[in-house]
Amino acid sequence: MFLQHMMGILYHPKSEWSLIRKEHYSTLHIFLQQISILAAIPAVSMFIGTTQIGWSIAGSEFVKLNVASAIPAAIAFYFAMWVAVAFIAYAIHWMERTYGGNVSFEECLVLTTFTATPLFLSGLAGLYPMLWFNVIVGLIALCYTVYLLYVGVPVIMQIPEDRAFFFSSSILTVGLCVLVGIIATTVILWGTFIPLSYVSG
Repeated sequence: MFLQHMMGILYHPKSEWSLIRKEHYSTLHIFLQQISILAAIPAVSMFIGTTQIGWSIAGSEFVKLNVASAIPAAIAFYFAMWVAVAFIAYAIHWMERTYGGNVSFEECLVLTTFTATPLFLSGLAGLYPMLWFNVIVGLIALCYTVYLLYVGVPVIMQIPEDRAFFFSSSILTVGLCVLVGIIATTVILWGTFIPLSYVSG
């Protein structure tokens, strides 16, 4: 069912959110059967792209990462995705009463996971880690993620659309802060605990 919903949320999100609302997932199921797969897409893609093809800003002078240093970086990024999704879902669950929502943490986790699906899938662009290409793909995925959020909140949270708009905006703010936090943490880790070593392209 998860794969069906994942494809449906990309092609006909409005009707798919209603179908997802009728499903009942446990937290364990979501993490082990959904997030575990989705989070692996950008982590594995970036690992392959940066070690086999190499990183480039404009398409010249590709620089490859050493496999030994890329492995811990990929693993850390993989579990950072788990933490990010869990934190955003917790924030949604914490804020929902303010906007008239009254759903379980599991439903907040479902909303977060399916909303973030385009961002996870955009991780496939990491197989060809050229900066401009990844930025374009990432921006397109982010725009569609925002669209899914604004469409999905009133359905999953069962609140009027006027409140849902402001709730979605609050969730978006939290999500962007988490994204910036992940980027900042990644830079810090790369310079200290998980230093990256490069090989000639």
